[in-house]
Amino acid sequence: MKVRFWGSRGSLPRSITAREVREKIGRALELARDHDLSGEQARDHFIQTVLPFSVWGSYGGNTSCVQIDDGGDYVLCDAGSGLRDFGNHVMEINAERRPLTFHIFMSHLHWDHIQGFPFFRPAYLPENTVNLYGCHSDLERAFVTQQGPPFFPMPLHGLQATIRFTTLVPDRAYHIAGFDIQGIEQDHPGKSYGYSFRRSGKKIVYSTDSEHKNDKKVEISPFVEFFADADLLIFDAQYSLIESDEMKRDWGHSSNILGVEFAVLAGVKHLVLFHSDPGADDNKLDKLLSDTRAYARFYAEHYPLKVSQAYCGMEVDV
Repeated sequence: MKVRFWGSRGSLPRSITAREVREKIGRALELARDHDLSGEQARDHFIQTVLPFSVWGSYGGNTSCVQIDDGGDYVLCDAGSGLRDFGNHVMEINAERRPLTFHIFMSHLHWDHIQGFPFFRPAYLPENTVNLYGCHSDLERAFVTQQGPPFFPMPLHGLQATIRFTTLVPDRAYHIAGFDIQGIEQDHPGKSYGYSFRRSGKKIVYSTDSEHKNDKKVEISPFVEFFADADLLIFDAQYSLIESDEMKRDWGHSSNILGVEFAVLAGVKHLVLFHSDPGADDNKLDKLLSDTRAYARFYAEHYPLKVSQAYCGMEVDV
């Protein structure tokens, strides 16, 4: 399977500014002083081996949308602004307009997690089917309201695709689109739900907008069992430990440090920090990743955890 991140920001989309681009160019020129960049191969080598990701790339600005690709129906988690880019990609590779089926699992109904749906082009085509799943009883009403007046010119019932809403029960096992799927209730304003996806001996866990408090014992949390032996854990790490424990306590998000603690206790192979703070630029996220990897090295002798920071366009093989 391949997991593709179409949106990884939290709370609201974030654009990169002209000042930030200028700073990237300045930093690249500074680091290039002692390097021969006269050929394409030399330039590529310099970019890949010398420049940090925060200079040659960007963590992106789209809000939550993650694709789990196994070659069958399209399976996604959340419908943030990244869903628009995903939909445009699908339209490009499906020029012959084959009927397509989409399965979208919603963590919760805050606007940053549903705002991409009105711009999801495959939902405007009659040959397609879009299945939306979630544990909130008002799942359909949230999507209807978002596209109702005065918020959007096209009502939900005006979309031509077949759109179905299915309410799931947390802790109950489901078999959908070839996956064994289970949800869990999470601590977040208005409640959110995480999901585990199992298929062919592999396990992927999507757990965003979930607050884990530092003053509670991680080892007795039900999430250790829920995350257990995951090949990939996508974990809400919007804040640093200090931010989540003091300044932004009860805001419904977790930290990079607790992500490591949970991953090690649960036997996770790959931890991906997700739902980035929109106030964090690429340099800050580079440092967050570096700090997280440094903390994970304390466990490296007996548990070699892989740690990544999610970015728009990132692909992970599972």
